[in-house]
Amino acid sequence: MFFIAKFCTFAAQNIPCEFPGIMSLNDFILSHRTSDVHSLALSLKGFTPDEARHILRQVEGWQRLRDKVPSWACVEGLLYPERLPLEQCSGEAAARYKAGLLSGGRLLVDLTGGLGVDFSFMARGFSEAVYVERNEDLCRIARENFPLLGLSHATIVEGDGIAYLRQFSRMADVIFLDPYRRDEAGKKTVFIEDCTPNVIALLPLLREKTRRLIVKLSPMLDVTAALRSLAPSEARTDVHVVGAGGEVKEVLFDVDFSQKPADSPQIFCHEDAFSFSFSPAEEQDAAVQAVLPPAEGEFFLFEPCAALMKAAPFRLLARRFGLMPLHANSHLYFGPRDVKEFPGRRFCVKRVSGLGKAEQRQLRGERMNLAVRNFPLSVAQLRAKLRLLDGGEQYGFATTLADGRHALLLCQKVGTDFI
Repeated sequence: MFFIAKFCTFAAQNIPCEFPGIMSLNDFILSHRTSDVHSLALSLKGFTPDEARHILRQVEGWQRLRDKVPSWACVEGLLYPERLPLEQCSGEAAARYKAGLLSGGRLLVDLTGGLGVDFSFMARGFSEAVYVERNEDLCRIARENFPLLGLSHATIVEGDGIAYLRQFSRMADVIFLDPYRRDEAGKKTVFIEDCTPNVIALLPLLREKTRRLIVKLSPMLDVTAALRSLAPSEARTDVHVVGAGGEVKEVLFDVDFSQKPADSPQIFCHEDAFSFSFSPAEEQDAAVQAVLPPAEGEFFLFEPCAALMKAAPFRLLARRFGLMPLHANSHLYFGPRDVKEFPGRRFCVKRVSGLGKAEQRQLRGERMNLAVRNFPLSVAQLRAKLRLLDGGEQYGFATTLADGRHALLLCQKVGTDFI
């Protein structure tokens, strides 16, 4: 730790720090940051153990953030922490989305700073920004990194975020919270009340300290149940389900204490190139009927993206895009024409096969990308049963139809994924 702190001082003052050979430590890291970390570890015998650990941490950190937070990876001289904060931090797309929710203001307070990725994007819109973090190493890294990221107006507070909140005497425009989602045994938690801190218990205090609260929660969260727990009766609450690359990254609760609650909260789904918003009341009022697909001829099949699967506007999707559900629980839709703006994957169904013994024999040996939706077997079980080969241009969806029959829809993907 002494060595790393000493190097930070050298780096901040732009003083070369010489190590074995002719390179400074920083030059060595830059020249090897695309190297395989395991192979690099075997080549550091000329360095002390502290030096070697620092080199490997910086190389691995840069490699992990190169794709996750590319704008950070472009900044020379950033320091990277141990692996866990790198794994837990937001990706750049999600961090930019949060920043886009905020119109800026006077004071932002991040009570759970972590690596500071979310903070670094949100803070740019505020004249003052406070980063609170109890981890000493992360605070030290933030002091080095934030000026390099253009955050000279950031104040770094080392300590417990809730203790800081209790003695906080000002009114923040926005408070951001990313509760720790692991229990004492290190297992992941999903329910809001099991996270640290418990945001539900803190709501009265938060209402006294901020006009607006943004809470980042688990991608596994039940959105409907969470709305019952976390939406204060005296504030407007919106939910944002943020996905990227076919995966839900996070669920955000946006609690605006300065506004009266709406008749029904708004749920915003955002994934890569699309946005879709609705209220639970709209979904409840949407009446659609599952119907059987055509027995012959081609038709189009639509699979919602991950953010919509999480938010569950399943009846409303059919209504808004003029589609028909295959089954109430299959969450697959069909129609006679391609709907290019549909937020998810689109397919042209060439034929619908039953799964009787004769039809199973006909399917044997076919090559396809297989998926199951509302179906009693897993992909591996069905592939083995039908003796299907993996890959190729053909896609197969094993699902349950409106009359309860099991079927396999054989398709070709249409264009590129909307997401």
